[in-house]
Amino acid sequence: MSNICCVFKTLQMALNYLFYRKSLISLTGLFLCVFLIVHLSANAILLLPNDIASEMYNSYSHTLRENPLITVVAYVLYVSIILHAVMALLITIHNRKAKPSKYVVDNSHKNSTWYSKNMGILGSLILIFIIIHLANFWARIKLGLGEEVPLDADGYKNVFSVTYALFQNIWFVGFYSLISIPLAFHLYHGLKSGFKTLGFYHKNGLKILAKVSLIYAVIMGVGFGIIPIVVYLK
Repeated sequence: MSNICCVFKTLQMALNYLFYRKSLISLTGLFLCVFLIVHLSANAILLLPNDIASEMYNSYSHTLRENPLITVVAYVLYVSIILHAVMALLITIHNRKAKPSKYVVDNSHKNSTWYSKNMGILGSLILIFIIIHLANFWARIKLGLGEEVPLDADGYKNVFSVTYALFQNIWFVGFYSLISIPLAFHLYHGLKSGFKTLGFYHKNGLKILAKVSLIYAVIMGVGFGIIPIVVYLK
């Protein structure tokens, strides 16, 4: 009897720990979804004529760097990215260990979509992109690594010129545009499952959530994918 109780307690602890990880992934993921809305809105400035875009983009970037509140939000963002990636990796490892033998027929994912079964791969591609993106912009502009960023006529760091120069390279344009595809699939599934993990199971609400998630993912995917192309063609 004591052995049964011990097994039950161990199983309960494992489930609680797994739920804690999934909840943390959901919370950080939802925060990142909100951040992407703000980020895409700012990047949309690049679609404007260059003379207008340059002034607005540099002013916006300067405001972000000098605002103490935004600095705090930025650190929350960094922590969220790290936690989201680490917890997702731990969940993936746990699921692989818990998989049945390859000789046993497993129908648990029979009705699953390919992107829901490959969230780990999609997430890994996005993580690689984030690292490259930070190296291209954050490391150079924030940390001062690499070539010095020039100043514009108002004395602000000319972040627009850095962005414009990067998107004159066809390889970076292709990379930034193509990565928006796995990003869209990752956001679509992640937004839906994130709310469900946190306990949202209203039948009609889930249908609405699925539609909202699809619209959100399409806007993010198309938005982030088209901006490098437009800048390249200017």
